[in-house]
Amino acid sequence: MSKLDTDRLSVQQRPALAQRLWGNPYLLLVLTTLMWAGNSIASRLAVGNIPPMALTSLRWVFVCAVVPFLLRKQLVEHWPALRQRWRFIAAMGVFGFTVFNALMYIAGYSTTAINIGILQGAIPIFVLIGAFIAYRTPIAPLQALGVVVTLVGVAVTASRGDIHVLANLTFARGDLYMIIASMFYAGYTVAIRKRPQVPAFVFFVAVASFACLFSLPLLGLEIATGHFYWPTAQGWAILAFVVLGPSLLAQVMFLRAVELIGPGRAGVFANLVPVFAPVLAVGIIGETLALYHAVALLLVLSGIFIAERVGRR
Repeated sequence: MSKLDTDRLSVQQRPALAQRLWGNPYLLLVLTTLMWAGNSIASRLAVGNIPPMALTSLRWVFVCAVVPFLLRKQLVEHWPALRQRWRFIAAMGVFGFTVFNALMYIAGYSTTAINIGILQGAIPIFVLIGAFIAYRTPIAPLQALGVVVTLVGVAVTASRGDIHVLANLTFARGDLYMIIASMFYAGYTVAIRKRPQVPAFVFFVAVASFACLFSLPLLGLEIATGHFYWPTAQGWAILAFVVLGPSLLAQVMFLRAVELIGPGRAGVFANLVPVFAPVLAVGIIGETLALYHAVALLLVLSGIFIAERVGRR
């Protein structure tokens, strides 16, 4: 076979490979959670390189500067459905994108990337609780046990394994920020099932547009209070990763996976974030994995397994 034939075959295979990826929810979710774990690392690397509100706002500014133009025909086609649910879409953008990421990037100033990753492991449990509150989805006794075990793991992480911290409730500010952020993203995940019946990419653009709009006042406040500074070269590189990975590819892949297997099963894959994040934190940043990290990770993953596998049975 000539090189020309090989090149032609390679070009023909690309759409088929992309189509298989787009139809494989499990591969999509693994890639999504890997990028989310990378976002935890970015929150720590960003310290001193790019301000947190600048990173929160500029990620959506760059996404919305390009993607809506590329999807302008689809947006016009589905505009009536989007306009009818604009309040819902705005809430999804504010709490699921803007607030979640702003809290994560602020958390990076007072906690480790390992902690940020492990604490995100509570998202599936918060999804379970949120589904019960919103839709009265029943929680079986074993699922309740899984909730308790996971929350104990969260407490171990936030307290650094120190019982005195638990007794005095003197948690690190960054850990508390991540717990609150995880609650917001769990709410976003629960609410996805009620999203307008439009293509996933169209819905993402609408949500990202509101995220961009509501992040601008945060950037303005950062500038007004004198906390803004011009990003370093590493800061711009971090921003590029955040825009392409967690902000664009991961969100679209997650929405597609939810379409294929539903929010409940897709939400379970968030437990890969606390697995990937410590590995990336140790390998990239050089953070130290302490014994309490291992205990907390075991508790978090065990709680999710009990709630999502054993409890469902």
